[in-house]
Amino acid sequence: MTDISKGAKKLKRKILIEKRDNRIRTYFSEDGDIVEIHSAPADESGKNAYRLGDIYIGKVKNIVPNIGAAFIEIGRGVNCYYDMKDADSALFTRKCGSKPVCIGDELVVQISREAVKTKAPTVTGNLSFTGRYAVLTHGNTRIGVSSKIPKVQRDEYKERLSFLKNDRYGIIVRTNAKDVPFHEVEEEIRSLLKEYEDLMAAAPTRVCFSCLKSAPPSYILDLKNVYMDGMEEIIIGDKELYTRIQSFFRAELPERSDLLKLYDNPGFPLDKMYSTQTVLEKALRERAWLKTGGYLVIQPTEALTVIDVNSGKNAVKAGSRTGSEEGAMKVNLEAAKEAAKQIRLRNLSGIILVDFINLESEENTRTLLHEFRRLLARDPIQTTLVDMTPLGLVEITRKKVRRPLAEQEGL
Repeated sequence: MTDISKGAKKLKRKILIEKRDNRIRTYFSEDGDIVEIHSAPADESGKNAYRLGDIYIGKVKNIVPNIGAAFIEIGRGVNCYYDMKDADSALFTRKCGSKPVCIGDELVVQISREAVKTKAPTVTGNLSFTGRYAVLTHGNTRIGVSSKIPKVQRDEYKERLSFLKNDRYGIIVRTNAKDVPFHEVEEEIRSLLKEYEDLMAAAPTRVCFSCLKSAPPSYILDLKNVYMDGMEEIIIGDKELYTRIQSFFRAELPERSDLLKLYDNPGFPLDKMYSTQTVLEKALRERAWLKTGGYLVIQPTEALTVIDVNSGKNAVKAGSRTGSEEGAMKVNLEAAKEAAKQIRLRNLSGIILVDFINLESEENTRTLLHEFRRLLARDPIQTTLVDMTPLGLVEITRKKVRRPLAEQEGL
């Protein structure tokens, strides 16, 4: 999660998990404010069976040289995009020709991006085996450490793990390893290595379309990946979900099992207690209101997302250039805070353009960009403020990890 650097205020974190409308939704709360919402079908079968992180033996159905891609079938009629750059580290179980990738080849691939509207899922040959403290990566052979871990500790990890350096796989130490003993991290890495070796040995014996590794349900994955520092409780509003999550914690996080709380009050359900339904509805609207009376209009398109800042009820008074500039700056600063919040809450990704109210002062513009960059840096997903264009649009890029909230909800 966020704000773990030395000297930063420790956030009070809470997770709410509810089952409603045949969906399981996970809400991440920081200092009493819901900052992320993840949503998945309660029934993960059929078209919902192909999840992020699943590993399959797929077959090359088509090659498109002009875009440097192939399309690989991982199940009957389930075709996925594959970047040909991955061919250098491909694990073939059946090879049909001498070229790096040929139609008919069968190889091991992992779903790296879920299907998005008209776009097919993306698969990669660079497999990842993810634990709480580390990730084993096939195809990327470096020993890396999260940049959110202090430099002295990063250097120590790199030194102590240097014996693992090889030309087959690499290790990335995650932020979660910051506060645990080295032997626990090393133990998990050895467990991931065994899982990797077992899969490598099994793959050549399996038929095409076999699922070699099935990712856990998304709500379990959320709990596995979340940064636990400052976590006060994990409240679950469904008894069956509570039992499943309890089993996961007993197996993998026994020392954190005391965080789990079952909220079982049919007369006053979880969504009423914490207003989760209201937060969800607002996060799916096009317009987000500001306290100053202004508002954001958030419009995702297939290529990018546009966020337009409007002064709204906070109309700038005419006849006063100073008052106009101050009013615009006030709205823009609040809009920057809200835009950073909405980007994370709605899980917007790719290219994002923000159209702030025009400012005449270059100093005010620099101040706005500095503050916006600071706010975006708190996002646990890599988010970069690129620059302001000559037309006054602020360019942002955010790494695509999962589908936007609206698409998770089927909208």
